[in-house]
Amino acid sequence: MTVSPKLARGVPRLFRALGRHTQDLIRIELQTGIPALLYLMQGNENIISIRNASLMLGNREILRDINWEVRRGENWFILGANGAGKTSLTRMLLGLVWPKFGAEISVLGNRFGNCDIFEVRKKIAWVSPFLQNWTSSRWTAIDIVQSGIDGTIGLYRKTTEKEKKKALEMMESMDSAKLAEKPFEVLSSGEQVKVLIARSMMAMPSIMILDEACVHLDMKSREFLLEFVDSFVRKPNSPSVLFITQRIEEILPVFSMGLVLKDGEILAAGPRKEILSDKVLLEAFDIPFKLHHSSSGRIWITLN
Repeated sequence: MTVSPKLARGVPRLFRALGRHTQDLIRIELQTGIPALLYLMQGNENIISIRNASLMLGNREILRDINWEVRRGENWFILGANGAGKTSLTRMLLGLVWPKFGAEISVLGNRFGNCDIFEVRKKIAWVSPFLQNWTSSRWTAIDIVQSGIDGTIGLYRKTTEKEKKKALEMMESMDSAKLAEKPFEVLSSGEQVKVLIARSMMAMPSIMILDEACVHLDMKSREFLLEFVDSFVRKPNSPSVLFITQRIEEILPVFSMGLVLKDGEILAAGPRKEILSDKVLLEAFDIPFKLHHSSSGRIWITLN
């Protein structure tokens, strides 16, 4: 049997960890949400690395001194009030805006400024309900999904039977195949997000950004979508997911790492248990919340 170099490098780490106390392995699983042995074998590789990044738009500093790392297999939530800098951070990760001189950004091993940014973007799936504003009434749901092959929002060419079959299979995996021939614009907001997730998966991304996915949904639709997101993120072949929200109750337990932004700065970053605290949330939103932990791991809030 041939062992890959990456796997071989992970073996010594694995046995060193096994030689330590069992609590070390439990800590890894609690903090990352990944089975500890798998995490160690993955080599602890960073898929996002941002150092000393500040962003100016016009004459205003939107992001200030951002330092952040995401390891392969981790799933993060990004939390903050309106204007905290969540969208600007997303745009910076996609290479749509560039930080001030002196910053270092690497995504999937590609250092910005020394790579083809268009190729990097193909490996990052950005899913946002606001993308529906860029669609046309002539496109069906399966047209939107197939457009993920070309990285466009909507279909501008005739696709092959093989491509259509792949799109249908992707929609089936997202429980949305029944929507295939319906016009995209008549779908509910929750259905549109499912179709957009299927679209993004056509390119087999390594990172998925779910940007305010629940923003237009009523409570029932939101809970159905969050249940779907939970099952999707837990799939063994799913990409690392960044879940952007301003609502604490939307943060599922599967997002075991968290980043909180305020006024363009990182207020807190790390394991979920440390981030979702009364102290951090009071500073982030300037409102005294009382946190209520449900048996499912979700957190609900009331004003204190």
